[in-house]
Parts: sequence; C-alpha cells; structure tokens
Amino acid sequence: MQKASKTLVKNLKKQKRENDFLLFLDNYKIIKDAISSGVKPKLALITKKYDQADFDCETYLADESLLKELADVKTPQDVCVVVEYTQDSLKKPKNHFLVLDGLQDPGNVGTLIRSAIASGMERVFILSGVKPTNPKLIRSSAGAIFNIPIHSMDRKDFCNFAIKEKLNLIYADMQGKNIFSYSTTKPVGIVVGNEGNGVSEQLKSICKDSVAIPMNSKIESLNAGVSGSIIMFELTKNK
Repeated sequence: MQKASKTLVKNLKKQKRENDFLLFLDNYKIIKDAISSGVKPKLALITKKYDQADFDCETYLADESLLKELADVKTPQDVCVVVEYTQDSLKKPKNHFLVLDGLQDPGNVGTLIRSAIASGMERVFILSGVKPTNPKLIRSSAGAIFNIPIHSMDRKDFCNFAIKEKLNLIYADMQGKNIFSYSTTKPVGIVVGNEGNGVSEQLKSICKDSVAIPMNSKIESLNAGVSGSIIMFELTKNK
C-alpha cells in the first residue's frame, strides 16, 4: 500500500474546493452505507487502524495530520473515502414525495431526508436551498442521501416540471387543514418551506391544499425538521 504524500493531499484539497459533487466521507458508517447503496469509491486514505479494510479502490496509508487537512470536523475518524455524488434522473413520482422549498439549514434538511426514507417517501426535491452534498447535511442525515433519489433544482424549474406532470402538491402552513384528519387517494407531494419565511408564493400557487399540525396556542410553530417529519408519517400511515 502506497503512503499518501503531501502533494496528493494538496491536490485533493483543490479538487474538494472546485467540485461540489466530489464527497470526502470521513465517517466509517456513512462510508459503508454509501458503498452498500452502490456508490463506487474513487480513492481512500486510511491510517493503520483501517489497514485491513477493502474499499475496492486505490488506497493510501496516511497519518492523522494529513487526514485532518481533508476532514470537515475537528476530530475525524481514521479514514477518508472520496466518492462522486450522482444525482438521479428526474422522474414523475408514483408515490408520496417530499419537496423542500428554500431550506438552508443542513441539519433540518438531513433530518427531513431521514424521515422521508423512514416514512416511505419515494423521493426528495430540494428547491433553491442547501446542496445535498453539504458535509453537515450528509452527517445529519447519517448518509441517508445515498438511499433515496434526491433532486436539487431551481424553484422555477420544479414549478415547470410540476405543472407539466400535473403533480398533486400540498404545503405545510399554520392555517392549513388538520393533518390528522386529512386523507388522499392519490400520490401527493408535501411541501415544507424555508425556516424563516415558510413556503414561497411561487410554490403555493401550484399547490392544491395546505395542512397544519394542531398545537397548543402557547407554541407559535415547530422546527421545520420536526413538523415536516410529523406530516410525512401521518400522510403515509394508512398507505
């Protein structure tokens, strides 16, 4: 096994800055989940702790100081695997799906992606928001981005797609119908809006309905990750 050089790490850091779809995974569980979902590693750097691991790619032995130069956390694990994230082709959903309208917090988006998978959503659309390749999003989703089709696109492009495909959309809103008594026989996309501004007028204009979670009057609203998760599970419980 070759030893990683400073020049190699320098070149990788440059690629990391320039290519948003090149992911540097430094969590062993997330790496395993990515590989098991079909992602092909391009290159791996490991310390002696993982020298028996087989990532089926060009692998270099590196010391901790070099790995820290590539990591997105202060205390990375003793491994870094480089993969290229490929976005799924755009298709009309056949089952319930999630639409995230302008969300910027990677923690919220990661939580919502995990809940989308757990509740049985078919796919996720991220509109004019945080990129699915954001390192914090990947960590907060525990690598879930590799287990569900995700489409990162402009809000306008999604609206054109939704109109063309006649998508059935509803959005989360404090003044909407009670989600616990809401029912539908058709596949529906639940739209969750920006943390501060809610769902955009552009998205509202193509939605057929709105739903809300009834709450104690002492609470004005719930975190986007929490409210979106509740709505998804309620929407799919009788599926």
